[in-house]
Amino acid sequence: MTTANAYPVTQTIRTIGILGGGQLGMMLAEAAMPLGYQCVFLEDNAHCPASLYGQVFSSDQLDDFIAAADVFTLEFENTPTATVEKLANLSKSGNKQGMFPPPIALDIAQDRLKEKQMFNDLDIATVPFKEISSEADLKHACEALGLPIVLKTSRGGYDGKGQYVIKQESDIKADWQDLKDAVSGKGSLTPTPAPLIAEGFIDFSREVSIIAARAQDGTVRCYDLVENHHFHGVLAKTQAPAVGTSHIFSQAKEAITTVMNHLGYVGVMALELFVTKDDRDHDFLLANEIAPRVHNSGHWSIEGAITSQFENHIRAVVNLPLGDTDNVHPAIMVNVLGQYPDISALLAIDGVHYHSYHKSERKDRKIAHITLMPNDVVDLEPSMAKVVAVLPNKVGLRKEYESRQQQEQVNDDQLSSAQIKDTGARDNSVSGSKALNDKAPDNKTPSNTVIADEPDKASEPKNANSEISNPADAKTKTAKAKK
Repeated sequence: MTTANAYPVTQTIRTIGILGGGQLGMMLAEAAMPLGYQCVFLEDNAHCPASLYGQVFSSDQLDDFIAAADVFTLEFENTPTATVEKLANLSKSGNKQGMFPPPIALDIAQDRLKEKQMFNDLDIATVPFKEISSEADLKHACEALGLPIVLKTSRGGYDGKGQYVIKQESDIKADWQDLKDAVSGKGSLTPTPAPLIAEGFIDFSREVSIIAARAQDGTVRCYDLVENHHFHGVLAKTQAPAVGTSHIFSQAKEAITTVMNHLGYVGVMALELFVTKDDRDHDFLLANEIAPRVHNSGHWSIEGAITSQFENHIRAVVNLPLGDTDNVHPAIMVNVLGQYPDISALLAIDGVHYHSYHKSERKDRKIAHITLMPNDVVDLEPSMAKVVAVLPNKVGLRKEYESRQQQEQVNDDQLSSAQIKDTGARDNSVSGSKALNDKAPDNKTPSNTVIADEPDKASEPKNANSEISNPADAKTKTAKAKK
């Protein structure tokens, strides 16, 4: 039996309050609707993407937002912890159904030093790192870790902001001057005084991430490892699943499960990782950072998994059983940055799924994403070249895919002129597993190399730890850094 508004009588949660109203909040609301839940949002931009799916309350209307929802979650880890604490306390008093994820997850994720220390305390390997509170600390870190290093704010900053690569001693003073205000909280990057963090460079072949959902009863379900390619700190492409990672999946699964259980986490979390080598030359994972929310590298799951990351997050928040996380078809997800493509030309490509965020165009702003899933997996990379050709902003994809498309055109012309009918002999020049970062992982080109036809460095990539000519073993460097 149901009530007049179609909610089951036994259903105590009807409305989910989401802190933030960007595209992640929008896609969470899209996932909630088929399950019978409405969403409201706490967001100061009344015309945010999520406004298409529910009422938006400003930060001055926090009490009204609280009154409108039964349970709470978030879409952005830099949400003020005081707000999250307040919502969590409401559930402790029995006035609301809960705040997920818990405040401790934000406290850790908002501080890179706490995050790295948590990993190490849980016996999860990371790059070597040092806390920096002065120029003298920075000089010592450069000596202990060895140049180059990555200097970051420990709080604030995203998509490469608040980060520099120190390649030589002459960079130390200038980079310290640029970031020192974050230590006192005077800078624009973070209002909270916090030390910087210096991270050592480690030889790695590629960047991967694992996404998992944890239910209120402690059940954990993990998605396949995916491979991510960044350009100037912004995610350009995700391939799901990551090719050739089945042998390290259990390591990634154990790491994220350990973190989620440690935090008493509920909802979806992403864990970003580097693939490197241990002292026996076996593939080995180093934890980079967690994202206590649905994540850009999991957008492929809307079409590519049995249950999307967004639906599983909603299920966890409202205390429903988690859904199957299996990959139903290999996919590539691409962010659309700055300018909208010709949607007609895009959708003419077989296997394209397009998701607009309904944002205004602005340089390098994430305004949509594309998930590519052609019927035949051998068409994945050739179709990707067609997608890149349609994109106005090729976000670091230009060099590989345009050269590939030109080579395919040459091959096609040669076949046509020779009247060759055996298309099985065609050579498409580039393998389907080739990475996009700049060159294939086997070429070991640093991830901070500037790609042709893209702007020069403004800030180094978010995951700027990269190859060095004579890299030390990760464990050795970590031990040295701690001395």
